[in-house]
This record gives sequence, structure tokens and C-alpha cells, in this order.
Amino acid sequence: MNRKIQSDFPKEIINGSFVRQVSTFRNYIRKNSNYPPVSGRYHLYLSNACPWAHRVLITLKLKKLDNTISYSFVDPIRESKGWKFDKNKYSDKINKFNFLSEAYKKTDKTFNKRVTVPVLWDKKMKIIINNESADILDMLNSEFESYSNGLDLSPVNLQQSMNDINDYIYRNINNGVYECGFAISQDVYNSKVKSLFYALDLINSHLDNKKYLFGDILTLSDIRLFVTLIRFDIVYYSHFKTSLKHIYDYKNLWNHTRRIYNLKKVTSTVNFREIKSHYYMTHKHINPSKIVPNTDYIIEMLQS
Repeated sequence: MNRKIQSDFPKEIINGSFVRQVSTFRNYIRKNSNYPPVSGRYHLYLSNACPWAHRVLITLKLKKLDNTISYSFVDPIRESKGWKFDKNKYSDKINKFNFLSEAYKKTDKTFNKRVTVPVLWDKKMKIIINNESADILDMLNSEFESYSNGLDLSPVNLQQSMNDINDYIYRNINNGVYECGFAISQDVYNSKVKSLFYALDLINSHLDNKKYLFGDILTLSDIRLFVTLIRFDIVYYSHFKTSLKHIYDYKNLWNHTRRIYNLKKVTSTVNFREIKSHYYMTHKHINPSKIVPNTDYIIEMLQS
């Protein structure tokens, strides 16, 4: 008897594998363009739970651009209608939207894909400029220098090497954990979890005698890696079944995670409660009971 396998993202399941959709809105903030880098014009819709939004928030804070670009958060529990706002903690003071999908529909009435965060919103034109986190990271690092503290998280001399390692980390680690968690066949899961831990082993070795991925310099590559590592032991290990090892079993990856987590401007961006509630209470096909496990001991290890 054939068993119908459920998924929260049926349009992104191909032959048992999770294939992430391509971001739709890819306009860019640049000088002398329709979207110039000016203070007060743009707003970021973020989620404390989402790693793709988290890396944008970290970059915003490290560059001290949080007074230049406003930001707000959606409710961590994503409903069937997608990311939502409320009238209290997660209110939308910019547009008074009830759901983030309204921003997508206001920008493109024909939009019919999954609504994602982060979203870079133009308050002047009242449209989404970009919903691809990699693009937004680059814009925050390079296009608002007259407003930032001058920190360069993507030095010119490292950019090709960063592109290479970013691509590897994205395919095998950032997205790799989702490919494990959303796999709907044993063979696919076995293949994806093998690739994930091969990559973790490789990056752990790469970090031998290094403070960060490129030595003593903190880069966007480290931030891209960090947002997955900080979620790994408290969520992905059990929820996505990435259970061959914990990150704390890897000396270098664990040190890298703790080092970045304990940076003053990063610690405040990590909301463990919302991270855990989002994954365990939103992915009903993985965790129908919505029980959230106790992982306080891991948080204590990070803070020690």
C-alpha cells in the first residue's frame, strides 16, 4: 500500500529531496540608481528564528547600521498563511500588514511562491527591493559606508576565496541541514546527512589554528557559517535528524561558534526561545506533537 508522505513545502520536494526555491526580488541598492543608499528609506522584515534573516541582523548590528535601516520581526510561529504580525510584540508599524505575504502581493500581485524572510522593503516606493539574504548582506557591507562604522566584512583581497567557501558552506551546511530534515525518503536522507558531516569535518579541519575562517579576520563567511552552527545542537540535531555528532563534539567548530556568539553585538541577536519554538512548533509534518525539548545545557555551554 502506498503511503502519502506529507511535507510543509510540497512545491519544493523533487524526487524525495528538498530543492529550495529561488528568491524572486533581486533589485539592488546602489549610488545613482533608483534605490540609493540613504538613511531612513529602507526597512528590514526579519525573523529571530530564521538563519537567513539572522545573518542579516548580525551584519546590520556589526556595521552599526541599525539607526540607518529600520527593522522589525515577524512572529516565530509560522502559520498556514505564512509569517504573521500581531498587535503587540510582532506588530508591523511600517505598513500595518497582518501577514508578510501582503508585502509580497503589494509588490507583485501574481506572486504565488513561499513567503520568506529577510525582506528588504522600500518605504518610499512601498515595494520589496530584495528578498535574497546573500544580496542583502553584500548591500549592508558595501553600499552604506557613509553611515557605517567602517568595518569591512568582505575585504577585496579575500572576495574570490570567500565566494568559494560561501558556496560550499551554503550547499553542504546552511542548506544541507534542511535537505536532511525535509528529505522524504531514506536514501535521500542517508546521502544528505553523509554530505553534511563530510562538510563539517572539512570545515573543522580548515579551522585548525585559526580564529576565523580566514585567520584573524571576521568575515561574512563566518557569519554565514555561524547562523547554522548556533542552531545545530539545540534544533537541527534532533529536529532535522542531523544526529551523527553535536557541534560541541568538534573542537574547532565549537570554538568558532562560542567565539562569535560571545561577541557583544552578536549575543543580543540570538533568541534561543524563538529559534526553538519556530522549528518545533511550525514543522507539523516533522513534529506533530509540537513538543519543544529542553536544551538549556547547550546554551549554558555556549555561555561558559
